Amino acid sequence: MRHPNHDTPAVSEPSHSRPSKGDKHHAHPHKRERDQRSLFVRLVEFLSPGPDSTAELIETLADAEHRELIEPESRVMLEGVIRMASMTAGDVMVAVKRMDLLDIDAPYDELLRQVIGTGHSRFPVFVGSRDNIIGMLMAKDLLKLQRAPELSLRTLLRAPVFVPESKGLNELLREFRSNRSHMAIVIDEFGKAAGLITIEDVLEEIVGEIEDEFDEEDLQSSIFTLADGSQRVAGDASIVSVNETFETNLPEEDFDTIGGLVAHELGRVPRRGEHVDIGGLRFAVMLARGGAVRWFKVTRAPDVTETAEQ
Repeated sequence: MRHPNHDTPAVSEPSHSRPSKGDKHHAHPHKRERDQRSLFVRLVEFLSPGPDSTAELIETLADAEHRELIEPESRVMLEGVIRMASMTAGDVMVAVKRMDLLDIDAPYDELLRQVIGTGHSRFPVFVGSRDNIIGMLMAKDLLKLQRAPELSLRTLLRAPVFVPESKGLNELLREFRSNRSHMAIVIDEFGKAAGLITIEDVLEEIVGEIEDEFDEEDLQSSIFTLADGSQRVAGDASIVSVNETFETNLPEEDFDTIGGLVAHELGRVPRRGEHVDIGGLRFAVMLARGGAVRWFKVTRAPDVTETAEQ
């Protein structure tokens, strides 16, 4: 009789041996390291939670700049993106009362004088009342009327883009990019024009001031003569240069720039369309961006005595 160990091969049972202590530490090193790291992160977040509001997030960015983790320009842009998320077209628009509009029924000479005087490249055109916008006119298209007076101004108008006051700037920027438009008319709840907003207005909320058609880097002066004989003066022009140009005696001790002097006299930064008389000169705001006046239109202030006599 044969021994069973010689007739039938031994069948080994499945091994359920436990890993040794050395194997236990090397079984899943990446998983264990990831678990430890996530635990550490959770502990840090518990002890020092992240910002819970926009104000705290902006403070965090300021602290990051202070510790030189980000550049000042980056902080400004990031803050702009954060603030823009809660802003609407009504917050940024130029009110209809301060808009530079063209009257469809105005004579050609008056239209040309207004286009040259303001220096814009696009103009909303109205008929009847200022809040009845019927189209947009490119300044270059106005030259076609000079060569072909028989043309009607209406044929040169382009369809305006209308947006509600409540439209968010994020959504508005996407629309500007998709339809390749640069300007939109903001309408109120009654469907009337409430203001004007451009793609530059939206972008400047993110990146700050943008150079536009008024900015000429090659020019060394900040004072230019317009077609009507008036002067266009930069907001950062020195008071010394203004005094030399206009032969005036504006105070040079307390302020360096004409923009600072005008803001002091008015008690605030003036808005486009406003004017103030100082030292025999009238400073009318042509362009204001980013909380500062970019360009003034400067003329001689009317004589108070002569005005009273008239």
